Amino acid sequence: MVEDIEKLVRIDMSRFGAYSPCKSPDVIARKLGLPESEILKLDANENPYGCSPRVREALANYPYLNIYPDAAQTELREQLGQYVGLDPDRIVAGNGSDELIDLLLRMFVAPGDEVITTVPTFDMYRFSTQVCRGKVIEVVRLADFEVDVPAIKAAVTKRTRLIFITNPNNPTGTVVPQTDILSLARIGLPLVIDEAYYEFCGQTAANLVPEYSNLMVLRTFSKWAGLAGLRIGYGIFPVKIAEILLKIKPPYNINVAALVAVRESLKDSEYLLGSVRKMIDERFRLFDKLSEVKYLKPIPSQANFILCEVVQRDAKYIQDELEKKGILVRYYNNPLLRNYIRISVGKPGQTDMIIEALHEIGGRGK
Repeated sequence: MVEDIEKLVRIDMSRFGAYSPCKSPDVIARKLGLPESEILKLDANENPYGCSPRVREALANYPYLNIYPDAAQTELREQLGQYVGLDPDRIVAGNGSDELIDLLLRMFVAPGDEVITTVPTFDMYRFSTQVCRGKVIEVVRLADFEVDVPAIKAAVTKRTRLIFITNPNNPTGTVVPQTDILSLARIGLPLVIDEAYYEFCGQTAANLVPEYSNLMVLRTFSKWAGLAGLRIGYGIFPVKIAEILLKIKPPYNINVAALVAVRESLKDSEYLLGSVRKMIDERFRLFDKLSEVKYLKPIPSQANFILCEVVQRDAKYIQDELEKKGILVRYYNNPLLRNYIRISVGKPGQTDMIIEALHEIGGRGK
């Protein structure tokens, strides 16, 4: 019998750098002694307007929670195919798009294989690559956070297996031009375009998937449809890749609550897209208000958040001071974003609250 079971853990796992998730509002509420309803959560790019009312009603009345969902996702894939305008044979859903990222890496990456990311970007690419014992090749974005296409091409080696591009990018909110996506697709390697914030910018590579056998597009219902808590994402793939994903995914990876929520969300898409339009309008207003804060330099965004450089102040101090007021924003403790904070777009009243707090903090401290 092994006395020290941790000695059997993979060495790379014992040294693994975990993904840094956002803070839970109930934890912060208890810490501050406040009701959870008073916590202003602007750190995870969630939809402040919530899901469709149809979702709540349908979930309350759904009678088959005791039955496993359809492992083949037949109806779900048909519904998603109608939404994106492509054959359902190209579509596979996941327990959030995070699961699809993980499955793609398991499919393509063997120990020592390389995955190219364009940093700063969504950290799950790094996280899942390292879990699969792959090697992350980080290509730093240009000064304006645009993708450096020549640098990506120069980083390709015989061991390159995947290229990840987020569009719009998280956490910068910047968009990759279609010409750059086409240039990267023509490299011929598997190229994943993560469109988690598609509904906020309208630019997509989904229509290109039938033309390029190496192109894949990921999306989610977390942001535009207000279903972050139900974890439902999907991807648009070459047909053969979709077939393999269906084989290697867990059998019942989409729970029945998520299936019901997607069905009702798609029936009520106009309502949800109305909420998206409100957030886009508020994004412009938030940008203008942040521009008036003397120690912030906001970056124009095509998503539902705004990244701000903190000037002549310490970004971690700003985050901590906001948290003391029950306001949560995202801070990145890494060299490329050491003095930045990211603020999710909320409702107008929430914008007013954080702007007031930022001005107050700016009048004192670091």
